[in-house]
Amino acid sequence: MDWMGTQGSDTMKPQLRRKIAFGLRGFLSLFLLAQAARAQVLALPPRPADALTGSVFAQSLTNLARPEREEKIYQQIALGNVPDFLRLLCPVQVEMSENGKTNSAIFYVTPDYLAVGCDTNYFFTPLTPITAQRVADLAHCSLPTRKMVDMIYSNAVVKLAPFPILPNAAMTTVPIFIEHNYAIANQREASLPEHPLGALVAGDKKDVVISAKLAGTSGKVAIYGWHKLDGHAIQPLYLGHTETWADYSHGIRLVQMEMTVNGKQTTVATTLADPALCELLSDEGPIGTPRYPTTFKPVPVVASATGSDTNHEAK
Repeated sequence: MDWMGTQGSDTMKPQLRRKIAFGLRGFLSLFLLAQAARAQVLALPPRPADALTGSVFAQSLTNLARPEREEKIYQQIALGNVPDFLRLLCPVQVEMSENGKTNSAIFYVTPDYLAVGCDTNYFFTPLTPITAQRVADLAHCSLPTRKMVDMIYSNAVVKLAPFPILPNAAMTTVPIFIEHNYAIANQREASLPEHPLGALVAGDKKDVVISAKLAGTSGKVAIYGWHKLDGHAIQPLYLGHTETWADYSHGIRLVQMEMTVNGKQTTVATTLADPALCELLSDEGPIGTPRYPTTFKPVPVVASATGSDTNHEAK
C-alpha cells in the first residue's frame, strides 16, 4: 500500500509534515518525561525476592561490633535490600533573589531516612559518616547540608515529633536502634491513611550532614536537625563526635547528585562550589569538597543464588 495515500503526494505533504512534526514532538516529550522520571529514582538494584526483612536483618546485627555491623548494612543496600517507597525521590524547590536576580533550583531526596527491608518491614540504619558517604557514592547521591535539611523539613508533608531516648551508654547499640525504629513506625502508621509511604517525611531523625566546617577539621561527623513540631531543630550543627560515632538518633538522607538550577541540569557538588549559586543549598557559603573522605570505590555487588554478596568494593 502506498503510505502517501490515494489523494496524491502533492496534497498530502502538508498533512504529513504536520503528522511528522506532531510525532516528533510527542516522542521528544515522552523522552524528556522518561529522562526526568529516571533522574528521580534512587540508583540502586531492585530488591531481591528473597531479601531479609528489616526486623530479621536488625536482629542479625545485635552482637556485631560497629565495623562488621556497618559493612553488613552497606552490603544489604548494595544488593538492593531497600524498601520500594524510598526509591521514588521527592522534589524540593528553592528560590533565592539577590540584587534583582532570582535563581531557582530543584533537588531530589529520599522520602525518609535510609532503611533496609521492605515496605511492610523496614529498619532505619544509623551509620557513621564514612559508611554513609560510601552509600551516597554508590547511589550517585550526596548527603545534605544544614540548609537542605531545613528545606526538606519545610517541604515535608509528614512532620513527626522527635522521640528522644534518654542518653546512655547503649544509645549506639542495635537494641536501642530497634527500640527507636519501633517508636517511629508507630508514629508513621497514624498518618498512613492520609499520606501513604513515599510521602516526604521529616522530624524522625537528625541528619548526618556535609558542612564547610569539615574542611577545618578531620575525623569528625557533622550532625544537624531533628526538628520539633514548632520548626526548631533540637540539634544545632555539631562536630563534637568522631567519625566513628553513630547513635540511634542519626538518619541518612540521600540527595540525588543530579539537580536543576534555573532550569538547567547540574549537580549538587557543582552548585555548592559556585560562589554565585551556593546559597541555594548552603547557609555557610561555598563548600568546595561536599563529602566525607573515603578511599572506597563502589563496584557492582552481585547476589548469589543464596542471596549473599559475591563482589566487594575495592579499597
